[in-house]
Amino acid sequence: MEKTEINELRKLFTLEKCGISKIVGCYVNGDKKKLANIDEFFGVLPEEEQHKYFEIFRKTLSGQTGKNLLNMEFNESAHDLQRDFLIRLRDSELKDENLLNEFYDKVIDSYNYIGNYLIILVYQSYDVPSITSDNMENEDASEEVYRFVLCSICPVELSKPGLEYFEIENTFHNSERSYMVGLPDMGFLFPAFNERCEDRDSLLLYTKDSKEFDLGFMNYVLNCRVPLPAPRQKDIFNDIITETLEEACDYEVVKNIHEELSSIIETRKEDLSVPETISKKEMKNILENSGVKSERLENFDKRYDAHFEDTKEEDNSFYVKNLYPTANKVEIKTANVSIKVDADKMDVIETKIIDGHIVTFIYED
Repeated sequence: MEKTEINELRKLFTLEKCGISKIVGCYVNGDKKKLANIDEFFGVLPEEEQHKYFEIFRKTLSGQTGKNLLNMEFNESAHDLQRDFLIRLRDSELKDENLLNEFYDKVIDSYNYIGNYLIILVYQSYDVPSITSDNMENEDASEEVYRFVLCSICPVELSKPGLEYFEIENTFHNSERSYMVGLPDMGFLFPAFNERCEDRDSLLLYTKDSKEFDLGFMNYVLNCRVPLPAPRQKDIFNDIITETLEEACDYEVVKNIHEELSSIIETRKEDLSVPETISKKEMKNILENSGVKSERLENFDKRYDAHFEDTKEEDNSFYVKNLYPTANKVEIKTANVSIKVDADKMDVIETKIIDGHIVTFIYED
């Protein structure tokens, strides 16, 4: 899913556009015991509660794609089993108690969390409006009905102790601590909303922690192909560059690569429909445009493929923002030194090879 499709769904979680018919959930303690269940028609909840839930749902569809929001496809072994289970869950409109308990048990058995948490599921049917030639939504001309479930897993923690103002007595007293539902740590949308259509072969995962994934949840509950975490993508990208250039690693080339990626980031900010990833072929073009010589590019394919030899993907793409999270900063690392510099001050740095060693010089006024 691209950012435009995600944003379109986030807009549904308002009082004006909400079409949620059912909300269910299970409250679990730190000993993995079920404490309580939720089973409500969403429309009958007080508006104040609906707004609190909307905040949770929008958070489950927020963050950076490729980092917090991950497009995931089912493993071949799960293509029928796990996918079909989620389809049955969706098609039940969350009314089948046996399916719900089976889902809760899967989460409880696999979710790696110490403490209390709340599993929330909502079902919604969305009449997808057509898009006019001038890129405007025509809600009177719906071409497809997109039916989905959204799962949010939220920590439940005791509120902090403190003093509370009591209006009737016009004084302050010690407040009683209560268990409060926080914003989600994990969640997913199924099926995916790719090209503004239902895609049963994939889903969108939300994870608050983008550095270390909950593999138990991903493998057992979803059984999808797990992408590389954002920091790992950056490390592999840097390794490929270093291994491809070897002793020909020239600072001017590194600078050019940064400028190429910065240009891509800026272009994709202006056009959200453009994919946020760069493929192997695009990465090779970036190196070529940055001045990497042809004899070095001959090593690129081998170096690139070596880092993904344990995966079954034919094409392993990188999310460009995971490689350079900001176009305004550049980080240059050697074996012993790490330098961070503003992008517009890159000219103060120069590298030279002296006696077989790469030496970095910093020129300051």
